[in-house]
Amino acid sequence: MQYLHRTGLMVLLMGCVLFADAQTRRVSKSKQRRIDLNKQRKAPQPAAKADTTAPKTVTITSAFKPFLKNAAKLNFTAASPVIDSSKIPVAYQVPSQNLFFSYQPVAIKPLALPVDSGYTWNNHQYIKLGAGNFSSYYVEAGFSFGDGKHSITNLKGNFLTTTGHQFAQQANRWEIDALSIINSGDNHEWTAHAFYNTKTQYQYGFQPNTIPYTKDDLLRQYNTVGINVGLRNKIENAFGISYHPQISFVRIEDNRKANNYDFVIKAPISKSFGKIYSFNLGLTADMSKASMPMIPNPLELTNNLYYLNPSIRFKTPNVKINAGLQPSWDNKQFSMLPDITAEAKLTETGLVFEAGWIGSFRKNTFGSLVAFNPWITSISSMKNTRIREQFAGIKGALGSHFTFQGRVSLQTLNNQPLFVNDIGDGKTFQVLYEPEMKSIRVHGEAAYSVQEKFSFLGGITFNQYHSLSVHQKAYGLLPLELTGSAKWKLLKDLQLRADVFLWDGAPYRDKAMNNFKSSAVADLNFGAEFTVIPKLNLWLQMNNLLNTTYQRWNQYPVLGFNVLGGIVYSFK
Repeated sequence: MQYLHRTGLMVLLMGCVLFADAQTRRVSKSKQRRIDLNKQRKAPQPAAKADTTAPKTVTITSAFKPFLKNAAKLNFTAASPVIDSSKIPVAYQVPSQNLFFSYQPVAIKPLALPVDSGYTWNNHQYIKLGAGNFSSYYVEAGFSFGDGKHSITNLKGNFLTTTGHQFAQQANRWEIDALSIINSGDNHEWTAHAFYNTKTQYQYGFQPNTIPYTKDDLLRQYNTVGINVGLRNKIENAFGISYHPQISFVRIEDNRKANNYDFVIKAPISKSFGKIYSFNLGLTADMSKASMPMIPNPLELTNNLYYLNPSIRFKTPNVKINAGLQPSWDNKQFSMLPDITAEAKLTETGLVFEAGWIGSFRKNTFGSLVAFNPWITSISSMKNTRIREQFAGIKGALGSHFTFQGRVSLQTLNNQPLFVNDIGDGKTFQVLYEPEMKSIRVHGEAAYSVQEKFSFLGGITFNQYHSLSVHQKAYGLLPLELTGSAKWKLLKDLQLRADVFLWDGAPYRDKAMNNFKSSAVADLNFGAEFTVIPKLNLWLQMNNLLNTTYQRWNQYPVLGFNVLGGIVYSFK
């Protein structure tokens, strides 16, 4: 368009020039004609003198010169961009938003957490009171101290008492627990844990129930005190070394002057070589001594276990391999146990396959046996259970809420403790050790969580014990266990909880040396807690909703349906 505009302007200017030139020429010709006419008119007059001067001609020349102005700027019209259909591949990995929890209860080991400067640590103190049927009373209190950055100390205590309908079917316990974590300025963390508990119970499971026992004859009271101190570096030092030494001491004593102490030293250390390889070395010394009342002199028992854990680990985002051995000295008897595990992750699905061949020891002391079966009699020997296991399994996550894990194991157990009723009234259990037995074990776990609104955790364990070399059955060991727990925050101030415990009955032997099997058990529990005012909550707990007096241990029926309820008051 600009080009046409300039062309038209040039044509117009040239037309004006030609028109002016034509007008000039027309005027000149007109003037010349008038001059010639004047000459002709003056020619016949003789008297007049002829004009001999040359005629004057007027020539008009235009000074206008057409020209084109210079363009001030060249304008270009932008073209459409070329569409690029190629895609740049970007490889990245999103970490799983869920944690894999082992369903078996394990010790809680706090980890170092960088404290946000915008977060203010608030000390929490509360007291919980409750009462229910079976003359049940419950008291719990918790206190915390520290600034949340350099030190934290949690102090907790509780008390519970219940009384059943049978003679001497009553028990009570109270305990106090203190945990302190101190962060030093040189990247170290100290942990100190101390506890004391007292458990009082009566051996009410005697048969026939017409035996004239007094409560003092049936009384069993266990007092336990313990302390654990540990030190660890939160970040690897300049040489890539991490360490976490621990020292613990536990002592238990009953009202019959039976006692046991356990002193344990652990010194694990790890050296990393880059981001893939690391070397681990652990030293454990577990020393126990027990004294059982006997006539005329008490029986002194010693149980010492020492072992090393050297291993090399190879770790990449998709593959983890641990190769090691565990030389062990169990009461001066040497054993070499394997420690080989491998994990492989499928990047497309997120599934992780695992397999391994491992060995370990389970320490059996007077305290650990009482914790598993509170009705045992005085022990005459202490032997540790040696476990060799070959396993294969799978674990993974589906979406961002569901996680699962499954494992199949072949186990060989040496010196596994079994529990049978004594041949008298059966109110106590003798501890028998099976020299060697095998087990096929299937274990599975599943968890589903939605933020803090809802969570579910369930597990199932199946054990098929076979190939016993001395005893006929795995007395006191459950062949099948299924447990589950769900929490649901229904409203802002209302939280519900439900628990389920299902298991198949364990084999047992009566005082006539006959073998039987306990009935299957289903125990359902339900609880709720809701806020009344900002610092005051009400809570309710109902146990054994089916009201079945099942027996986990032969001749010891549990309480039927029981309910506890009360208040929780928070000081801050």
